[in-house]
Amino acid sequence: MTDLMKVTLSKDAPAAHWGKADVTFSNNLAIIHLQGEDELRQIQQAARKLRSQGLSTIALEGELWSVDSQWAFSLGFTTAKSEPDVRWTGDDSAQTELNNRLESASFARHLINETPENLAPVKLAILAAHWLSEIGGDKVTYRIIEGQELLEQKWVGIHAVGRGSERPPAMLELDYNPLGEDAPVSVALVGKGITFDSGGYSIKATEGMLGMKCDMGGASTVTAALGLAMKQGLNKRVKLFLCCAENLISGHAYKLGDILTYKNGVSVEVVNTDAEGRLVLADGLQAASATGAELVIDAATLTGAAVMAVGTNYNAIFSPSSEVLAMAQAKAAEVGERVWPLPLDPWHREMCPSAYADTANSRPMKGGGAGGASNAAGFLWRFVSPDVKWLHMDLASAFADSPNGLWAAGGTTHGMLTIAGLLHD
Repeated sequence: MTDLMKVTLSKDAPAAHWGKADVTFSNNLAIIHLQGEDELRQIQQAARKLRSQGLSTIALEGELWSVDSQWAFSLGFTTAKSEPDVRWTGDDSAQTELNNRLESASFARHLINETPENLAPVKLAILAAHWLSEIGGDKVTYRIIEGQELLEQKWVGIHAVGRGSERPPAMLELDYNPLGEDAPVSVALVGKGITFDSGGYSIKATEGMLGMKCDMGGASTVTAALGLAMKQGLNKRVKLFLCCAENLISGHAYKLGDILTYKNGVSVEVVNTDAEGRLVLADGLQAASATGAELVIDAATLTGAAVMAVGTNYNAIFSPSSEVLAMAQAKAAEVGERVWPLPLDPWHREMCPSAYADTANSRPMKGGGAGGASNAAGFLWRFVSPDVKWLHMDLASAFADSPNGLWAAGGTTHGMLTIAGLLHD
């Protein structure tokens, strides 16, 4: 095989001597044979197989390639060690869209795959702000609130979770405004930015802690989605809030039994320091609601319960509004991503009771007990204004602990296209 492999798509079955192979070869041409439904999944799996054979440079050829099928190929061809060297096909607009997707996804993947030592909370906020500023120029303004200033401004969740680390926690408040000073905010984005999660005093086992550099996957996903939408010409005002902290153990760390009283007056008993994501998101959701945005979207690698419910090929979605859920499902299907709604009823807000506070941050049992993902969403609901349309994405598919048939190990960026699409609607 030459250094450059050409790849084409075919609807025809492979020749008999290839057996049931889904990829066949002719000189320096690889042919992906599409059979049955879910062609994007087949293409992504075929790309993984080609990459596993040592191929590093691919040129896509033929009339069957679309933007979404080329993107599916690039997702399968990417590894944590190198971005894909894929030569796109199609007209200029298609190639521009694919390059925009790749640049945005590469930014997110770099953050997710970065070592925890190299990505402190403040650095995460700075990198996100600088990247978006490079794209948006003077349409982007931001500030970073860190350390003790968080407590002074009553962002008690981010401060509590992050105070156990020597490196201060931070909230990024970023405003993308292409319309002018007094334009209304259309959408507010909130991202969980836990740059490393030891579990705190509810400490994780080694196998559960190893991949916790990915616990800022929500922050990287919403940042990449906003950056992509801006590259695509987004003409709406959007505000972004990243809730950044390291959840570590020290003499300064928050403890089980502590009670946090949030800016909206809700008091929360800490019964599990490993249920920290919802504590930081509570601050971000209040800040997002205060913008007056019509729609608030938060994204977080929040619960193992979501992974148990939908697996690692879907992201779980929650909303009190069936309209918002339908909108998210339609947008995900349009861009070739997968989401699945899980239950969220008013009584889910009461599923983490406390004898000492308005609510607890979880239930004192493994994984938060039955319905843990819905209970976590119910907790977050307490911090969203009642007149706001709200979508919560529990990113079960944001990170692959080990390589599989669809993904190399590391960040996947699954969810970025859905959120970017929602920003345009």
